[in-house]
Amino acid sequence: MSLGYAEKLSYREDVGTVGMSEIFDSPHIKKLALMIQKSKHLVVFTGAGISTSCGIPDFRGPKGVWTLQREGKGVPEASLPFHRAMPSMTHMALVELEKAGFLKFNVDSLHLRSGIPREKLAELHGNSFREICSKCGVEYLRDFEVETIGLKKTSRSCSDVKCGAKLKDTVLDWEDVLPPTEMNAAEKHCRMADIVLCLGTSLQITPACNLPLKSLRGGGKIVIVNLQQTPKDKKASLVIRGLVDKVIAGVMHYLNLRIPPYVRVDLFQIIFTEFQAFSERKYAKWSLKVTSVHGERAPLPFIISVEVSFPERPELKTSVLHQQPFLLKRETLKTRPLKVVLKLNFSDGCGCQCISIECPVNFQAQLDSLNHDKNVVIQKLRDAAIQDQCCGQGKILYSGLNLAIGS
Repeated sequence: MSLGYAEKLSYREDVGTVGMSEIFDSPHIKKLALMIQKSKHLVVFTGAGISTSCGIPDFRGPKGVWTLQREGKGVPEASLPFHRAMPSMTHMALVELEKAGFLKFNVDSLHLRSGIPREKLAELHGNSFREICSKCGVEYLRDFEVETIGLKKTSRSCSDVKCGAKLKDTVLDWEDVLPPTEMNAAEKHCRMADIVLCLGTSLQITPACNLPLKSLRGGGKIVIVNLQQTPKDKKASLVIRGLVDKVIAGVMHYLNLRIPPYVRVDLFQIIFTEFQAFSERKYAKWSLKVTSVHGERAPLPFIISVEVSFPERPELKTSVLHQQPFLLKRETLKTRPLKVVLKLNFSDGCGCQCISIECPVNFQAQLDSLNHDKNVVIQKLRDAAIQDQCCGQGKILYSGLNLAIGS
């Protein structure tokens, strides 16, 4: 999140100490594993350092966003578009630790995408992929990066017909106060914690950086895993200098726990609409639209173009759609069924370049009701992707041609 966040933040001269040297020493991985194994209330406090292996730069490292900015070099380039960044090995290890009953609460970073339950997560500085209704408080997790920061209104509205209020982003700018709900939950769990495990954070930004200290009052311990020194090192019972992924992989090995792979599932809608002014007409006018499940104002960042072809109807030309929402309008004989094939071309960062989907259309027949359980279908997609180690698998979820793509 560091790049998009840094570009949108208002300017501030003092961002703390930056460019500190990174230290690699012999990590006490087994000791950390034993501490976690014996813990009764483990809280994990994470920072940008757990996402560097995802291709997202940190803030204060030798090549961090603010380090390079201070040197006049501008914002560094990420290896992938931010919306395609996948949770790291550490993110997925924390998912498994939560499922195994070790992890009780988590503070900050890309964890919602990895699968950490929302009720066990406090996002103190917000989430670039999360919007919230300014009136009823309903949250919306997006598959695209929200365009603003600073708790500003976005271009979308609450989907609740009884509300309809404007949504706002959840990412804080420098002067914004930490959200009380998130802060209170984080403080509560830190006070309860017998271990607060700090991963990949410089622990410099107040008041969040002082949360781990809350555990000390109840006899809890602080463990810090970071490549750089932090202001809280002297308060920690254990400090490990090492790559977070490597340290956590070692911990999982000692705990005999498997780190699950991450499978991303992207959802989109294929909407087929027939326009019939007169039922006796020989030809049917229809439109086919590929758009986001979050509404027409929401982008589909993982699709760059859609090719629409009719393999059994050579007289119908193939259309290539480049502009979102992807929309095709046609007029064809009502008496002849259509087999429409959509070829979706994916953006950089996807495991495959494209996928083809067949959509049969019969103007004189009722559409079969599918009504598959969404969670069951998505879990099958995940299982298939893990087994086959590939992506680009599609599945129809509901009647109306709503599709899910496992990637």
